[in-house]
Amino acid sequence: MSVASEKKAGSDSRSTVRFWEAFRFWLKLGCIGFGGPAGQISIMFRELVERRRWISEKRFLHALNYCMVLPGPEAQQLATYIGWLMHRTIGGIVAGALFVLPSLLLLILLSWLYIAFGDVPLVAGLLYGIKPAVTAIVVQAVYQIGSRALKNSMMWTVAAASFVALFAANAPFPLIIAGAALIGYVGGSVAPGKFALGGKQDRAAKSFGPALIDDHTPVPSHALFRWSRLIWIVASGGLLWLLPMAVLVAVEGWSGTLTQMGWFFTKAAFLTFGGAYAVLAYVNQGAVGQYHWVTPTQMIDGLGLGETTPGPLIMVLAFVGFVGGYVRAVFGPGEQWLAGVVAALVVTWFTFLPSFLFILAGGPLVESTRGELQFTAPLTAITAAVVGVILNLALFFGHHVLWPQGFAGRFDWQSALIALAAAVVLVRFKRGVIEVIAGSALIGLIVKSLL
Repeated sequence: MSVASEKKAGSDSRSTVRFWEAFRFWLKLGCIGFGGPAGQISIMFRELVERRRWISEKRFLHALNYCMVLPGPEAQQLATYIGWLMHRTIGGIVAGALFVLPSLLLLILLSWLYIAFGDVPLVAGLLYGIKPAVTAIVVQAVYQIGSRALKNSMMWTVAAASFVALFAANAPFPLIIAGAALIGYVGGSVAPGKFALGGKQDRAAKSFGPALIDDHTPVPSHALFRWSRLIWIVASGGLLWLLPMAVLVAVEGWSGTLTQMGWFFTKAAFLTFGGAYAVLAYVNQGAVGQYHWVTPTQMIDGLGLGETTPGPLIMVLAFVGFVGGYVRAVFGPGEQWLAGVVAALVVTWFTFLPSFLFILAGGPLVESTRGELQFTAPLTAITAAVVGVILNLALFFGHHVLWPQGFAGRFDWQSALIALAAAVVLVRFKRGVIEVIAGSALIGLIVKSLL
Protein backbone atom coordinates (compact mmCIF):
# COMPACT_ATOMS: atom_id res chain seq x y z
CA MET A 1 0.00 0.00 0.00
CA SER A 2 1.46 3.36 -1.01
CA VAL A 3 1.84 6.30 1.35
CA ALA A 4 -0.80 8.20 -0.55
CA SER A 5 -3.31 5.39 -0.31
CA GLU A 6 -2.50 4.91 3.38
CA LYS A 7 -3.25 8.57 4.08
CA LYS A 8 -6.46 8.29 2.11
CA ALA A 9 -7.42 5.23 4.17
CA GLY A 10 -7.30 7.30 7.32
CA SER A 11 -9.33 10.18 5.96
CA ASP A 12 -12.10 8.68 3.85
CA SER A 13 -15.72 8.37 4.85
CA ARG A 14 -15.87 4.60 5.30
CA SER A 15 -17.36 3.43 8.59
CA THR A 16 -15.38 0.17 8.65
CA VAL A 17 -11.98 -1.11 7.60
CA ARG A 18 -12.02 -3.72 4.85
CA PHE A 19 -10.80 -7.11 6.04
CA TRP A 20 -8.14 -7.57 3.36
CA GLU A 21 -6.89 -4.04 3.88
CA ALA A 22 -6.39 -4.88 7.55
CA PHE A 23 -4.85 -8.24 6.55
CA ARG A 24 -2.18 -6.45 4.52
CA PHE A 25 -1.40 -4.12 7.40
CA TRP A 26 -1.06 -6.94 9.96
CA LEU A 27 1.24 -8.82 7.57
CA LYS A 28 3.33 -5.68 7.09
CA LEU A 29 3.48 -5.17 10.86
CA GLY A 30 4.68 -8.75 11.33
CA CYS A 31 7.52 -8.07 8.88
CA ILE A 32 8.66 -4.68 10.24
CA GLY A 33 7.87 -5.06 13.96
CA PHE A 34 11.39 -4.53 15.28
CA GLY A 35 12.29 -2.82 18.53
CA GLY A 36 10.60 -5.10 21.03
CA PRO A 37 7.16 -4.33 22.52
CA ALA A 38 7.91 -0.62 22.94
CA GLY A 39 8.91 -0.25 19.30
CA GLN A 40 6.01 -2.40 18.07
CA ILE A 41 3.43 -0.48 20.12
CA SER A 42 4.95 2.73 18.81
CA ILE A 43 4.52 1.51 15.22
CA MET A 44 0.89 0.56 15.85
CA PHE A 45 0.15 3.91 17.47
CA ARG A 46 1.72 5.83 14.60
CA GLU A 47 0.00 3.77 11.90
CA LEU A 48 -3.43 3.06 13.43
CA VAL A 49 -4.02 6.19 15.54
CA GLU A 50 -2.08 8.95 13.82
CA ARG A 51 -1.98 8.01 10.12
CA ARG A 52 -4.81 5.67 9.19
CA ARG A 53 -7.25 6.80 11.94
CA TRP A 54 -8.69 3.32 12.31
CA ILE A 55 -8.96 3.74 16.09
CA SER A 56 -8.89 6.71 18.45
CA GLU A 57 -6.16 7.36 20.99
CA LYS A 58 -8.49 6.69 23.94
CA ARG A 59 -9.66 3.35 22.54
CA PHE A 60 -6.08 2.39 21.70
CA LEU A 61 -4.80 3.22 25.20
CA HIS A 62 -7.73 1.46 26.86
CA ALA A 63 -6.87 -1.74 24.98
CA LEU A 64 -3.16 -1.26 25.74
CA ASN A 65 -3.88 -0.88 29.46
CA TYR A 66 -5.57 -4.29 29.49
CA CYS A 67 -2.80 -5.97 27.52
CA MET A 68 -0.17 -4.55 29.88
CA VAL A 69 -1.81 -6.36 32.80
CA LEU A 70 -1.73 -9.76 31.11
CA PRO A 71 1.13 -12.24 31.11
CA GLY A 72 2.63 -12.74 27.68
CA PRO A 73 3.64 -10.46 24.78
CA GLU A 74 1.60 -7.28 25.17
CA ALA A 75 2.25 -5.95 21.65
CA GLN A 76 1.00 -9.16 20.04
CA GLN A 77 -2.01 -9.14 22.36
CA LEU A 78 -2.73 -5.51 21.44
CA ALA A 79 -2.69 -6.38 17.73
CA THR A 80 -5.04 -9.30 18.45
CA TYR A 81 -7.36 -7.00 20.42
CA ILE A 82 -7.60 -4.35 17.68
CA GLY A 83 -8.02 -7.00 14.98
CA TRP A 84 -10.82 -8.60 17.02
CA LEU A 85 -12.50 -5.24 17.61
CA MET A 86 -12.53 -4.50 13.87
CA HIS A 87 -13.28 -7.94 12.38
CA ARG A 88 -14.56 -10.28 15.08
CA THR A 89 -12.77 -13.46 16.16
CA ILE A 90 -11.26 -14.15 12.73
CA GLY A 91 -9.81 -10.63 12.70
CA GLY A 92 -8.18 -11.15 16.08
CA ILE A 93 -6.72 -14.52 15.11
CA VAL A 94 -5.36 -13.15 11.81
CA ALA A 95 -3.82 -10.07 13.45
CA GLY A 96 -2.20 -12.06 16.25
CA ALA A 97 -0.99 -14.86 13.97
CA LEU A 98 0.51 -12.55 11.33
CA PHE A 99 2.28 -10.68 14.12
CA VAL A 100 4.14 -13.91 14.93
CA LEU A 101 4.39 -15.88 11.67
CA PRO A 102 7.15 -13.93 9.81
CA SER A 103 9.46 -13.95 12.82
CA LEU A 104 8.77 -17.64 13.45
CA LEU A 105 9.75 -18.63 9.90
CA LEU A 106 12.83 -16.43 9.93
CA LEU A 107 13.91 -17.62 13.37
CA ILE A 108 13.57 -21.27 12.34
CA LEU A 109 15.89 -20.54 9.40
CA LEU A 110 18.41 -18.69 11.58
CA SER A 111 18.25 -21.42 14.23
CA TRP A 112 19.06 -24.04 11.61
CA LEU A 113 21.99 -22.01 10.28
CA TYR A 114 23.23 -21.52 13.83
CA ILE A 115 23.03 -25.13 14.99
CA ALA A 116 24.13 -26.71 11.69
CA PHE A 117 26.97 -24.40 10.73
CA GLY A 118 28.11 -22.96 14.07
CA ASP A 119 29.33 -19.38 14.09
CA VAL A 120 27.53 -17.01 11.73
CA PRO A 121 29.70 -13.92 11.15
CA LEU A 122 27.06 -12.31 8.97
CA VAL A 123 24.49 -12.44 11.77
CA ALA A 124 27.06 -11.14 14.26
CA GLY A 125 27.70 -8.12 12.06
CA LEU A 126 24.01 -7.43 11.55
CA LEU A 127 23.41 -7.75 15.28
CA TYR A 128 26.16 -5.27 16.02
CA GLY A 129 24.29 -2.59 14.10
CA ILE A 130 20.77 -3.57 15.11
CA LYS A 131 21.30 -3.47 18.88
CA PRO A 132 22.13 0.26 19.15
CA ALA A 133 19.30 1.05 16.72
CA VAL A 134 16.88 -0.89 18.93
CA THR A 135 18.12 1.14 21.91
CA ALA A 136 17.28 4.37 20.07
CA ILE A 137 13.84 3.03 19.11
CA VAL A 138 13.02 2.11 22.70
CA VAL A 139 14.13 5.53 23.96
CA GLN A 140 11.90 7.18 21.36
CA ALA A 141 9.00 4.95 22.46
CA VAL A 142 9.51 6.01 26.10
CA TYR A 143 9.04 9.61 25.00
CA GLN A 144 6.06 8.91 22.74
CA ILE A 145 4.12 6.77 25.21
CA GLY A 146 5.16 8.85 28.21
CA SER A 147 4.07 12.12 26.60
CA ARG A 148 0.56 10.71 26.28
CA ALA A 149 0.30 8.69 29.49
CA LEU A 150 1.97 11.11 31.94
CA LYS A 151 -0.62 13.89 31.84
CA ASN A 152 -0.20 15.18 35.40
CA SER A 153 2.12 15.13 38.41
CA MET A 154 0.45 12.02 39.84
CA MET A 155 1.18 9.99 36.71
CA TRP A 156 4.78 11.25 36.69
CA THR A 157 5.11 10.15 40.32
CA VAL A 158 3.78 6.67 39.56
CA ALA A 159 6.16 6.33 36.60
CA ALA A 160 9.14 7.51 38.66
CA ALA A 161 8.27 5.17 41.52
CA SER A 162 8.00 2.17 39.20
CA PHE A 163 11.38 3.00 37.65
CA VAL A 164 13.09 3.31 41.03
CA ALA A 165 11.44 0.12 42.30
CA LEU A 166 12.69 -1.83 39.29
CA PHE A 167 16.08 -0.18 38.77
CA ALA A 168 17.20 0.29 42.36
CA ALA A 169 15.28 -2.38 44.29
CA ASN A 170 14.86 -4.99 41.52
CA ALA A 171 11.24 -5.35 42.58
CA PRO A 172 9.22 -8.09 40.83
CA PHE A 173 7.21 -6.77 37.91
CA PRO A 174 3.89 -8.22 39.20
CA LEU A 175 4.43 -6.33 42.46
CA ILE A 176 4.94 -3.07 40.55
CA ILE A 177 1.76 -3.66 38.53
CA ALA A 178 -0.22 -4.57 41.65
CA GLY A 179 1.03 -1.46 43.44
CA ALA A 180 0.12 0.79 40.51
CA ALA A 181 -3.34 -0.80 40.28
CA LEU A 182 -3.90 -0.23 44.01
CA ILE A 183 -2.81 3.40 43.68
CA GLY A 184 -5.20 3.84 40.76
CA TYR A 185 -8.08 2.16 42.57
CA VAL A 186 -7.71 4.33 45.66
CA GLY A 187 -6.81 7.45 43.71
CA GLY A 188 -9.82 7.06 41.43
CA SER A 189 -12.02 7.58 44.48
CA VAL A 190 -9.92 10.18 46.30
CA ALA A 191 -8.76 12.30 43.33
CA PRO A 192 -10.67 11.12 40.24
CA GLY A 193 -9.44 14.01 38.08
CA LYS A 194 -5.87 12.77 38.39
CA PHE A 195 -6.74 9.27 37.15
CA ALA A 196 -9.32 9.97 34.45
CA LEU A 197 -8.10 8.84 31.05
CA GLY A 198 -7.96 11.95 28.89
CA GLY A 199 -10.29 14.51 30.47
CA LYS A 200 -9.56 18.18 29.91
CA GLN A 201 -6.03 17.44 28.82
CA ASP A 202 -7.05 14.97 26.15
CA ARG A 203 -6.40 16.43 22.70
CA ALA A 204 -6.59 13.33 20.56
CA ALA A 205 -9.57 14.50 18.54
CA LYS A 206 -7.95 17.86 17.82
CA SER A 207 -4.57 16.33 17.05
CA PHE A 208 -5.55 13.50 14.74
CA GLY A 209 -9.17 14.02 13.69
CA PRO A 210 -12.08 11.56 13.90
CA ALA A 211 -11.34 7.83 13.76
CA LEU A 212 -13.32 4.96 12.27
CA ILE A 213 -13.49 3.49 15.79
CA ASP A 214 -13.77 6.75 17.70
CA ASP A 215 -14.15 7.64 21.37
CA HIS A 216 -17.94 7.51 21.17
CA THR A 217 -18.36 4.78 18.56
CA PRO A 218 -20.77 2.19 20.04
CA VAL A 219 -19.35 -1.18 21.02
CA PRO A 220 -19.99 -3.55 18.08
CA SER A 221 -22.39 -6.42 18.69
CA HIS A 222 -19.68 -9.09 18.66
CA ALA A 223 -17.80 -7.21 21.42
CA LEU A 224 -20.73 -7.17 23.85
CA PHE A 225 -20.23 -9.36 26.89
CA ARG A 226 -22.28 -12.58 26.94
CA TRP A 227 -21.80 -15.50 29.29
CA SER A 228 -22.56 -17.99 26.51
CA ARG A 229 -19.77 -16.57 24.38
CA LEU A 230 -17.29 -16.59 27.28
CA ILE A 231 -18.04 -20.26 28.03
CA TRP A 232 -17.67 -21.14 24.34
CA ILE A 233 -14.29 -19.36 24.06
CA VAL A 234 -12.91 -20.96 27.22
CA ALA A 235 -14.11 -24.44 26.19
CA SER A 236 -12.66 -24.04 22.68
CA GLY A 237 -9.35 -22.88 24.11
CA GLY A 238 -9.26 -25.82 26.47
CA LEU A 239 -9.74 -28.24 23.59
CA LEU A 240 -7.08 -26.49 21.49
CA TRP A 241 -4.66 -27.07 24.35
CA LEU A 242 -5.82 -30.57 25.32
CA LEU A 243 -5.90 -32.21 21.88
CA PRO A 244 -2.27 -31.52 20.83
CA MET A 245 -1.09 -32.32 24.36
CA ALA A 246 -2.94 -35.64 24.22
CA VAL A 247 -1.28 -36.42 20.88
CA LEU A 248 2.17 -35.67 22.30
CA VAL A 249 1.55 -37.85 25.36
CA ALA A 250 0.23 -40.69 23.17
CA VAL A 251 3.25 -40.53 20.84
CA GLU A 252 6.15 -40.14 23.28
CA GLY A 253 4.71 -40.28 26.83
CA TRP A 254 4.57 -37.64 29.52
CA SER A 255 8.34 -37.50 29.99
CA GLY A 256 9.02 -37.03 26.27
CA THR A 257 10.90 -33.94 25.13
CA LEU A 258 8.05 -32.44 23.09
CA THR A 259 5.49 -33.19 25.80
CA GLN A 260 7.62 -31.53 28.46
CA MET A 261 8.19 -28.54 26.15
CA GLY A 262 4.44 -28.17 25.73
CA TRP A 263 3.81 -28.31 29.46
CA PHE A 264 6.74 -26.08 30.44
CA PHE A 265 5.89 -23.32 27.95
CA THR A 266 2.22 -23.44 28.93
CA LYS A 267 3.32 -22.60 32.47
CA ALA A 268 5.62 -19.88 31.12
CA ALA A 269 2.68 -18.31 29.25
CA PHE A 270 0.57 -18.10 32.42
CA LEU A 271 3.16 -17.43 35.11
CA THR A 272 5.43 -14.78 33.63
CA PHE A 273 4.61 -11.08 33.75
CA GLY A 274 6.80 -8.21 32.66
CA GLY A 275 7.41 -8.93 28.99
CA ALA A 276 10.03 -10.96 27.19
CA TYR A 277 12.88 -10.50 29.65
CA ALA A 278 10.77 -11.75 32.56
CA VAL A 279 9.85 -14.79 30.45
CA LEU A 280 13.49 -15.37 29.49
CA ALA A 281 14.55 -15.36 33.13
CA TYR A 282 12.01 -18.10 33.87
CA VAL A 283 12.90 -20.06 30.73
CA ASN A 284 16.61 -19.81 31.46
CA GLN A 285 16.05 -21.60 34.76
CA GLY A 286 14.06 -24.42 33.15
CA ALA A 287 15.46 -24.83 29.64
CA VAL A 288 19.10 -24.46 30.73
CA GLY A 289 19.20 -25.55 34.34
CA GLN A 290 16.47 -28.18 34.61
CA TYR A 291 15.86 -29.75 31.18
CA HIS A 292 19.19 -28.92 29.50
CA TRP A 293 17.55 -28.25 26.15
CA VAL A 294 20.12 -25.51 25.48
CA THR A 295 23.42 -24.45 27.00
CA PRO A 296 23.94 -21.02 28.63
CA THR A 297 25.92 -19.89 25.57
CA GLN A 298 23.19 -21.04 23.21
CA MET A 299 20.60 -19.16 25.30
CA ILE A 300 22.55 -15.91 24.94
CA ASP A 301 23.09 -16.49 21.21
CA GLY A 302 19.40 -17.23 20.81
CA LEU A 303 18.52 -13.88 22.36
CA GLY A 304 20.83 -12.21 19.87
CA LEU A 305 19.19 -14.02 16.96
CA GLY A 306 15.76 -13.14 18.34
CA GLU A 307 16.66 -9.46 18.23
CA THR A 308 17.47 -9.71 14.52
CA THR A 309 13.92 -10.76 13.68
CA PRO A 310 10.69 -8.75 13.71
CA GLY A 311 7.78 -9.73 15.94
CA PRO A 312 7.78 -10.28 19.71
CA LEU A 313 11.15 -10.91 21.36
CA ILE A 314 9.53 -13.85 23.11
CA MET A 315 9.94 -15.65 19.77
CA VAL A 316 13.42 -16.54 21.04
CA LEU A 317 11.57 -19.40 22.74
CA ALA A 318 11.14 -20.93 19.28
CA PHE A 319 14.95 -20.99 19.07
CA VAL A 320 15.07 -22.85 22.38
CA GLY A 321 12.57 -25.36 21.03
CA PHE A 322 14.40 -25.82 17.71
CA VAL A 323 17.81 -26.37 19.32
CA GLY A 324 16.36 -28.68 21.98
CA GLY A 325 14.52 -30.80 19.40
CA TYR A 326 17.47 -30.83 17.00
CA VAL A 327 20.09 -31.78 19.59
CA ARG A 328 17.88 -34.39 21.25
CA ALA A 329 17.12 -35.87 17.78
CA VAL A 330 13.52 -36.48 18.84
CA PHE A 331 12.66 -38.29 15.57
CA GLY A 332 15.96 -40.12 15.18
CA PRO A 333 19.48 -39.22 13.95
CA GLY A 334 18.43 -38.70 10.34
CA GLU A 335 15.52 -36.35 11.06
CA GLN A 336 17.13 -33.69 13.23
CA TRP A 337 15.96 -30.75 11.09
CA LEU A 338 12.35 -32.00 11.20
CA ALA A 339 12.62 -32.52 14.95
CA GLY A 340 13.84 -28.95 15.38
CA VAL A 341 11.01 -27.50 13.28
CA VAL A 342 8.32 -29.51 15.08
CA ALA A 343 9.74 -28.56 18.48
CA ALA A 344 9.74 -24.87 17.49
CA LEU A 345 6.10 -25.16 16.38
CA VAL A 346 5.13 -26.94 19.62
CA VAL A 347 6.78 -24.24 21.73
CA THR A 348 5.13 -21.46 19.71
CA TRP A 349 1.67 -23.04 19.93
CA PHE A 350 1.69 -23.54 23.70
CA THR A 351 3.31 -20.14 24.33
CA PHE A 352 0.84 -18.06 22.31
CA LEU A 353 -2.45 -19.95 22.70
CA PRO A 354 -3.18 -18.36 26.13
CA SER A 355 -2.55 -14.88 24.66
CA PHE A 356 -5.35 -15.35 22.13
CA LEU A 357 -7.68 -16.67 24.83
CA PHE A 358 -6.99 -13.72 27.14
CA ILE A 359 -8.07 -11.30 24.40
CA LEU A 360 -11.02 -13.18 22.91
CA ALA A 361 -12.43 -14.05 26.34
CA GLY A 362 -11.64 -10.81 28.16
CA GLY A 363 -12.12 -8.29 25.35
CA PRO A 364 -15.90 -7.91 25.77
CA LEU A 365 -15.50 -7.26 29.50
CA VAL A 366 -12.84 -4.63 28.81
CA GLU A 367 -15.06 -2.92 26.22
CA SER A 368 -18.00 -2.88 28.62
CA THR A 369 -15.92 -1.06 31.26
CA ARG A 370 -14.69 1.67 28.92
CA GLY A 371 -15.35 5.03 30.51
CA GLU A 372 -16.01 3.61 34.00
CA LEU A 373 -13.47 5.29 36.27
CA GLN A 374 -13.54 2.45 38.81
CA PHE A 375 -12.01 0.20 36.15
CA THR A 376 -10.03 2.69 34.08
CA ALA A 377 -8.28 4.45 36.98
CA PRO A 378 -6.18 1.38 37.94
CA LEU A 379 -5.34 0.79 34.27
CA THR A 380 -4.35 4.43 33.80
CA ALA A 381 -1.96 4.13 36.75
CA ILE A 382 -0.61 0.87 35.33
CA THR A 383 0.15 2.56 32.01
CA ALA A 384 2.08 5.27 33.87
CA ALA A 385 4.02 2.59 35.76
CA VAL A 386 4.86 0.82 32.51
CA VAL A 387 6.52 4.01 31.24
CA GLY A 388 9.01 3.65 34.08
CA VAL A 389 9.46 -0.01 33.25
CA ILE A 390 10.21 0.77 29.59
CA LEU A 391 12.70 3.44 30.67
CA ASN A 392 14.46 0.78 32.73
CA LEU A 393 14.52 -1.43 29.63
CA ALA A 394 16.08 1.40 27.61
CA LEU A 395 18.83 1.76 30.21
CA PHE A 396 19.30 -2.02 30.21
CA PHE A 397 19.80 -1.96 26.44
CA GLY A 398 22.11 1.07 26.65
CA HIS A 399 24.25 -0.57 29.31
CA HIS A 400 24.76 -3.82 27.41
CA VAL A 401 25.21 -2.15 24.01
CA LEU A 402 27.59 0.64 25.00
CA TRP A 403 29.50 -1.30 27.69
CA PRO A 404 29.35 -4.91 26.39
CA GLN A 405 31.97 -6.07 28.93
CA GLY A 406 30.39 -4.13 31.79
CA PHE A 407 31.21 -0.67 33.12
CA ALA A 408 34.73 -1.85 33.92
CA GLY A 409 35.30 -2.58 30.23
CA ARG A 410 35.76 -0.22 27.31
CA PHE A 411 33.07 2.13 26.03
CA ASP A 412 31.89 1.01 22.56
CA TRP A 413 31.96 4.34 20.75
CA GLN A 414 31.06 2.74 17.39
CA SER A 415 27.77 1.48 18.86
CA ALA A 416 27.19 4.88 20.47
CA LEU A 417 27.55 6.60 17.09
CA ILE A 418 25.14 4.13 15.47
CA ALA A 419 22.59 4.72 18.26
CA LEU A 420 22.97 8.49 17.94
CA ALA A 421 22.58 8.33 14.15
CA ALA A 422 19.48 6.10 14.50
CA ALA A 423 17.94 8.54 16.99
CA VAL A 424 18.56 11.50 14.67
CA VAL A 425 17.06 9.68 11.69
CA LEU A 426 14.02 8.67 13.76
CA VAL A 427 13.34 12.01 15.43
CA ARG A 428 14.71 14.62 13.03
CA PHE A 429 14.02 13.01 9.66
CA LYS A 430 10.95 10.97 10.72
CA ARG A 431 12.10 7.83 8.90
CA GLY A 432 10.42 4.48 9.48
CA VAL A 433 11.62 1.81 11.88
CA ILE A 434 12.39 -0.70 9.13
CA GLU A 435 14.61 1.82 7.34
CA VAL A 436 16.49 2.59 10.53
CA ILE A 437 16.94 -1.10 11.35
CA ALA A 438 18.10 -1.97 7.82
CA GLY A 439 20.54 0.95 7.63
CA SER A 440 21.95 0.27 11.08
CA ALA A 441 22.37 -3.43 10.31
CA LEU A 442 24.34 -2.58 7.16
CA ILE A 443 26.55 -0.15 9.07
CA GLY A 444 27.13 -2.77 11.77
CA LEU A 445 28.14 -5.34 9.16
CA ILE A 446 30.65 -2.89 7.64
CA VAL A 447 32.08 -1.92 11.03
CA LYS A 448 32.50 -5.54 12.15
CA SER A 449 34.25 -6.43 8.87
CA LEU A 450 36.75 -3.59 9.41
CA LEU A 451 37.48 -4.30 13.10
